[in-house]
Amino acid sequence: MSKHQVQINKDLPNKKIVLTREFDASPAIVWQAYTDRHILDQWWAPKPWKAETKSMDFREGGQWQYAMVGPEGEKHWGKMIYGKIVPETSFVAQDVFCDENGTPNPALPGLDWTNEFAATANGTKVTGTILFASEEDLKKLLEMGFEEGITIAMNGLDEWLASR
Repeated sequence: MSKHQVQINKDLPNKKIVLTREFDASPAIVWQAYTDRHILDQWWAPKPWKAETKSMDFREGGQWQYAMVGPEGEKHWGKMIYGKIVPETSFVAQDVFCDENGTPNPALPGLDWTNEFAATANGTKVTGTILFASEEDLKKLLEMGFEEGITIAMNGLDEWLASR
């Protein structure tokens, strides 16, 4: 278990979640873990699920399409469409649930996600600000187990960093 825990601040009236997590690695290494498909596949999904990248083009206007693959082989697809990228500092992405062809699923909440990476005395602090179109979308994502899932995934990133 990590000595760091993800801090999850839910702000329903402003349709926002802010995640804060520290890692014992440099901003360059943590940035790579968030932007390299081969590394993302090792930690992004909450165990026992795993992430499986279909395609990734990490650039402004590019996309990452991936599946969360369950223990029985079931797949839930997602896609991030990248906006502004400031190397090793921040990136913005629109995150949607989709089908295997990348067609967004309008029945599930989409979100806008900004990740910021800042050096600390011992490593890197990542702040993820997630904005939703409605309070209902935010609540739906929470009901789908977002808090538990992101906590397990962040601990998976710690494990990856420790195994380097």
